[in-house]
Amino acid sequence: MRDTIIIGATLIDPEDGARSGHLIIRDGHIYDIVTDPVPDPEARFRALEQVDGRGLCLAPGIVDWGVQVGEPGARHKESLRSAGQAAAAGGVTTIVTRPDTDPVIDTPEILEFHARRAQADCVVRVHPMAALTKGRAGREMTEIAFLRDAGAVAFSDGLRVVENTRVYARALTYARSMGALVVAHVQEPSLSSGAVATHGAFATLRGLPSVHPLAERIGLDRDLALAEMTGVRLHIDQITTARALPRLERARAAGLDVTAGVSVHHLTLNEFDVGDWRTFFKLTPPLRSEDDRMAMVQAVADGTIDVICSMHTPQDEESKRLPFEQAASGAVGLETLLPAALRLVHGGHLTLSQLFRALSLNPARRLGLEGGRLQAGAPADLVLFDPDAPFVLDRETLRSKSRNTPFDGARMEGRVRGTWVAGRRVFGGADA
Repeated sequence: MRDTIIIGATLIDPEDGARSGHLIIRDGHIYDIVTDPVPDPEARFRALEQVDGRGLCLAPGIVDWGVQVGEPGARHKESLRSAGQAAAAGGVTTIVTRPDTDPVIDTPEILEFHARRAQADCVVRVHPMAALTKGRAGREMTEIAFLRDAGAVAFSDGLRVVENTRVYARALTYARSMGALVVAHVQEPSLSSGAVATHGAFATLRGLPSVHPLAERIGLDRDLALAEMTGVRLHIDQITTARALPRLERARAAGLDVTAGVSVHHLTLNEFDVGDWRTFFKLTPPLRSEDDRMAMVQAVADGTIDVICSMHTPQDEESKRLPFEQAASGAVGLETLLPAALRLVHGGHLTLSQLFRALSLNPARRLGLEGGRLQAGAPADLVLFDPDAPFVLDRETLRSKSRNTPFDGARMEGRVRGTWVAGRRVFGGADA
């Protein structure tokens, strides 16, 4: 590949803030960052392939943690190829995939199949998670050591909660002995079963089965107690209620190795967006109150919540065009993650550096990946974007095979103009 320079962009460094400069890519890595004024940079750097970044922002590529891809088993909903194209268009350079496939990613053979397909078909980096229990059934733990050797970056049963606490404790203990990271979904299952909305006046008026927000705190209390007992490295995939935050803060103060994430949908939408039973807004956990939403935004700003993700969950039309209670849960988010998250910047809640700390740096660090930084020597996984470019989202233009987005028809700001993975441009120019 020819050496490339991105000229005159605002460089968004999650660690050092924003500054104007030029970034040089060589051999798949960031070779140098020039922040001193350079008269006539086009002439000085004429030997390099030049990309005009003036008026745009350049940041480390997004590491999206918790992406569902239908390989194996549901390629009609999302393939690794289509997920990669959607990710590149959204500035996502690394996707961390969930094990909730068919069959479940619970053996090294299935994981290796998934990894081979990703390497062959996907234009962005793919790091798979493996199941914590066989079949995600919660009865017997998987071969964590073998799966880790095969490339699993973390272990999770996805949106299923391991109900048998003894089995769960044994799995956490074994994961601790291997130094493996476990990803937990903290909803008390017996309270949450069958619920499609958050308990309150709105759900009652709509006649929707609901779950009390305390179900999340109850599930979190159990998992934090087990983390204290076993010493495991634990990541909570989604914290969505204000009542859960003090428990998380106390666990960290006590020295537990615990991090937490939240989906961009729970940061930018609330329970009223369901409106007249709009199934594209049916998520797991369900959308929360506005007070809870604002508490999550503040938790990201102050670092209580470490990671923002899309929780990309593709569902086909037949799964969504049903009565609200019967419709499948989940929304796609690879292409809408950045513009939706930029709402928090435009609203004055986060700086761009804070945003990319949660989108890029923190997930990369927690998973032991090299990306997420805008420094010399780091991988040239980059996103060039215009944070102020307005548009109205049309779901028919999304590159995902499934188009179940709650942002269809929404006015948004933030357009990706270029995406690089290991120094190779995978989106931009004519297709931006």
